[in-house]
Amino acid sequence: MVRMSAEERRESVIRAAMVEFARGGYKGTSTEVIAKRVGVSQPYLFRLFPSKQAIFLAASLRCSQEITEVFRRASEGLEAEEAALAMGEAYRALIADDPDKLLMQMQMYVAVASAEASGDREFGEALRAAWMEMYDTVSLALGADIDEGTTFLAYGMLINVLVSLGYRPDHRVWNGFDHSVQLSE
Repeated sequence: MVRMSAEERRESVIRAAMVEFARGGYKGTSTEVIAKRVGVSQPYLFRLFPSKQAIFLAASLRCSQEITEVFRRASEGLEAEEAALAMGEAYRALIADDPDKLLMQMQMYVAVASAEASGDREFGEALRAAWMEMYDTVSLALGADIDEGTTFLAYGMLINVLVSLGYRPDHRVWNGFDHSVQLSE
């Protein structure tokens, strides 16, 4: 059996944490279940990350970075409407192929809001910065048009909510959407 380096283990923890936090949320996911998924002990997990919060932040940042990179790659060399359509299709494919990406995003928003409600503004700083990178990537791809960027992200969030709530593609809440943006079952 080949031994993994600490960096490879750290990467395994981030990937496992994305799945576990996506499905169980920050408060509902134990570090024990993450360690078990990776095949390491909890003490080893805490040698790689100083806290559960650090693991969650690493998983959230990775999720945000991967989504931003999907937008960046999809819009490369395109402008305006072509970029918007390509980014929308790439995102649709991403969350259809990896629903945990969508769930992780939603858990990230909930965790930040919960921390804020309890007075912890620092918890969300890195996640807000990562979201701003995504916002800027989308805005630049759409010609730095603030209205277009906002509209694109607003539709994306509405799609996130509808998919998260389990609305089937034939439900009336999808009326008004171009059918190409709806996710398959």
